[in-house]
This record gives sequence, structure tokens and C-alpha cells, in this order.
Amino acid sequence: MVFPFHRRRNAEEGDLGDLLARAKAGDDGVRDQLLRKYIPFVAKSASRASSRYISRGEDDEFSIALAAFNEAIDRYDGNRGASFLGFADTVIRRRLIDYFRSRENRVRDIPMAELETEDEEDHPYNRIEIRKSLEVYEATQVEAARREEIERYSAWLAEFGISLEELVELSPKHADARWNAIQVAKVIASRPTFSEYLLRKKSLPLKELVDEVGVSRKTLERQRKYIIAIALVLIGDFELLREYIA
Repeated sequence: MVFPFHRRRNAEEGDLGDLLARAKAGDDGVRDQLLRKYIPFVAKSASRASSRYISRGEDDEFSIALAAFNEAIDRYDGNRGASFLGFADTVIRRRLIDYFRSRENRVRDIPMAELETEDEEDHPYNRIEIRKSLEVYEATQVEAARREEIERYSAWLAEFGISLEELVELSPKHADARWNAIQVAKVIASRPTFSEYLLRKKSLPLKELVDEVGVSRKTLERQRKYIIAIALVLIGDFELLREYIA
């Protein structure tokens, strides 16, 4: 997608792509309007990530989520295939996970002598229990983020005629062949001309790849779906899924 930077319409009249482009280009008025317009979305996204109702002006999670939404405006790339709101939701979720993790680390650093305390009704409780609860909560949030990534990835794969189920069969059996295929995918993801061709044509730029990576056309064709699947993980916003790529 190429954003029309030259169009200068009122923010209320512009479509979302135009508004995002203008905000990224430095139009602070449009950015402020986007932030105000999507406050309900930010609050809802923060509530889902926190598994409880998040209120504007009362919960730190809302401020973190709003900052994450502002970050998403700057980082969003429509060429990667994801919708802006889907991308923004992912950024919000990840920033809140970072927040929960840092909060857990602060609890971990409390001296042992201070772990035992009492609540306002003089009932004793142990801060280690709080830390363990936070660890469980963090793991739950990371797993939820991973499931969300898998759902987006599966939908994107379908556009290329690939299903998650067949990826196991598509993976090269030999480690060397699998490593070589991953390197080809990394080349595609790192070269804008290659990645743009892949996203536009839904296929590999075979001729150019043969010249670039020194792998035979026959091998590239045989591993086509696997290479595409790995390239999409690297091109798209799939931070957690990238951990599985060697």
C-alpha cells in the first residue's frame, strides 16, 4: 500500500490509511484526533490484555496502552498485510506484558525480610505468593499473545494457499536442507524487492533468487511453500513465532 501523503483533507474526512500517513509525517493535529477517536478501542484492548476492566484516568494499564497505540501509529506498515487495528492491539498486548513482567521483577527484588506483611485487616500474606500469581498471569498473557499471532499467521498463510497443518509435512527432513531454506527466506525478508514481489504475486521471485542465493530452481520450487511460510513470519509482525526459527 502506498499512502497518499499529498492529500490534505480534514482528519474527519480522511480514511484511516490517509490519517495514519499524515500522523507519521508529523501532523500532530491528526495524531491527536486519532488518539482521541480510538480511546474506546484502546480501553477495550487493554481490558482484554489485562483480563479485567481498565478505566481511563484510574489504571496505569490505560496510559501504557495509549502510549502503545501511539507507538503503533509510527510502526505500522500496511505492506505487511495486517490491519492497523489488529497491529495496534498486538502492540498494546505486548507493552502490557512488558509492564506485568517489570512489575513482577520489582516484587522479586524485595528483600526476604520484607516478604511477610499484613493487609488492611491485619491478615498476614506473603509477597512470594503475589510473585507466583504474577508469574502465572504473565505466562497466561504470553500464551494468549502467541495464540493471537498463530491465528493471524494462519489467516495470512491461507492467502498463499498454505495451511498450518501441512507445514509439518513441508518442512525439509534433513537439517542442512531446512537451514538452507530458512536462509533463502531470510534473504527474501531482508530485500524489499523480493518481499514486495512475494506479497504482490503470492509466489517466489525464482529467477532472481537463483542468481542471488545459488540454489537451483528445482530445489526452490520443491521447497516453495516452506520458504514462503518462513518468509512471512520474518516479514510480518510475529515476534513470538520468530523464536521458533533457527
